Amino acid sequence: MPNIKQQVRQYILDNFILGSEGANFSDADSFLELHIVDSTGFLELIVFIEDTFGLKVPDEDMLPDNLDSLDAIEAYVNRKKAA
Repeated sequence: MPNIKQQVRQYILDNFILGSEGANFSDADSFLELHIVDSTGFLELIVFIEDTFGLKVPDEDMLPDNLDSLDAIEAYVNRKKAA
């Protein structure tokens, strides 16, 4: 089974990256700074995270610290699952 980062990276590659130019982002790279995901895309990403990992992302958790990189998403999902 793919890990959290692999699953989210594949979702981003399949849904937001047009062409191979943007495909080389690191786990720590900011989606906003690199223009990988826009505000509408973040809403789609949140739905993906909720559906894939079986959790609810409340409004107060919709922050860059939780969702703006693969590292941040992995840490967030692990915290939510542990709670």
